[in-house]
Amino acid sequence: MNLSPQAGRARKARTAAALLAALTALTACGAQPAANAGAPASAPASASASASAAGATTSFSEKGVTVTLSVSGWQSSKGTLTAVFAPEEKGFHLYSTDLPTDGIEGVGRPTVLSVTGALKAEGELTAAAEVRSISVPGVGAPVPVYPDGPVTTTLPVRADGIGEATVSIGYASCSERDGCTIPVSDRPVRLHITADGPVFDVRQAARSLDLTSP
Repeated sequence: MNLSPQAGRARKARTAAALLAALTALTACGAQPAANAGAPASAPASASASASAAGATTSFSEKGVTVTLSVSGWQSSKGTLTAVFAPEEKGFHLYSTDLPTDGIEGVGRPTVLSVTGALKAEGELTAAAEVRSISVPGVGAPVPVYPDGPVTTTLPVRADGIGEATVSIGYASCSERDGCTIPVSDRPVRLHITADGPVFDVRQAARSLDLTSP
């Protein structure tokens, strides 16, 4: 059947309009043009940052306490080292960071977090918990402790160049009903100071599991 010139142009216009509508619908649903279908998806801009963040966290369990270490807010070679001390049994507490090294009359050990090597402390260790005092039979002075349960401590740090660093950790957990666990002192955790920030040695997590396995 022969179409008049006007009818042919009208038919082409309707076809073009239909194709345009279909393309608009595909775009609204998130579809990509066919020319880009085989192109590899680009990695998110935050991929390297996420990988770096994963290396800035580690944990271990020893003598009834799980310790989780992390580095956050890293900028201009400075950041915050955080340690969360979590007793594994209910009713256990940790001692104040201000407790003397040998405790009070031999009772208790301070909660300690310090750094050496290519990582330096930029301030004092602080704890996000209020200190309370308890009386221990046979001890003539009150003993400062934190409330039962986890305690979060923070230490501002800075990098002193690229290299190796060590975090040293100490603590003891006690229960007024069940007694105390064996204190931990100078427990080392290694990390590497890179151009992108601190990265914990992932191998030490495996060593920690071996140490705590029955």
